Amino acid sequence: MPAGVDRADHDGVATLALRNEGRRNAFAVELLDDLDRELTDLAGDRHTRVVVLTGHGSAFSVGADLAAPPERRTLRGDSVGADLARLRRVGGIAERLHRLPQVTVAAVNGACAGAGLSLALACDLRIAAERAVFNTAFLGAGLSGDLGGIWFATRIVGHARARELFLLPGRLPARDAAAAGLVTRVSPDDSFAADLAALTARLAGFAPRAARAMKANLHDADRMPLPDYLDAESERMVATFHTDDAREAARAFLERREPVFTGR
Repeated sequence: MPAGVDRADHDGVATLALRNEGRRNAFAVELLDDLDRELTDLAGDRHTRVVVLTGHGSAFSVGADLAAPPERRTLRGDSVGADLARLRRVGGIAERLHRLPQVTVAAVNGACAGAGLSLALACDLRIAAERAVFNTAFLGAGLSGDLGGIWFATRIVGHARARELFLLPGRLPARDAAAAGLVTRVSPDDSFAADLAALTARLAGFAPRAARAMKANLHDADRMPLPDYLDAESERMVATFHTDDAREAARAFLERREPVFTGR
């Protein structure tokens, strides 16, 4: 079966499973093309509330497949210009994932390294199985890093810890990754699927317009000076206050029941 991305949709949750069998879901060009198409589709999808990125089988993704034939790799060595153009396009995939309007969850089910780790860091949240192992990996391969991994890591764990992780690469067990701040939570291997389902069901249960607006606030907080941020935040707060979902939340509170959100 050629490399690609398998998509499954259930109750407002879209799961994208990276698939490159026998290669620990390394980034063949077919896989990246599939991922690009799926993310482009999801960006305009008003029905999907949560997007999960995971790996097929027992690995998340080990990033670039340095042993693959050149035609299946992003960096092929044909020319500096061609390699740069292809890598910039792939970098756009990481940005597209990071900027999806839905809440995104990396479900790290196994080995997660290099550009695979960069994609996991591009997500809003990361849940890891206890068997998962992380590695920045680039420097050991004589490379400086791609897909925004250092940009994401610096914002997630801070400058000092990001420098340590990337300048001193090595295997990082899931519990150590959580202690470093890379991972939101670690789940026992035998309950990983159930814990992931519970987490995504909770996220999908929130008012979708409020969740999207809050995610936009989180993006703006990274890049805007405070006065500009407060303007944008206020507009979103008022817009969500005037939704049916906000009125439903108020009624549910008074009636001591769980709210039922419709996205209106």
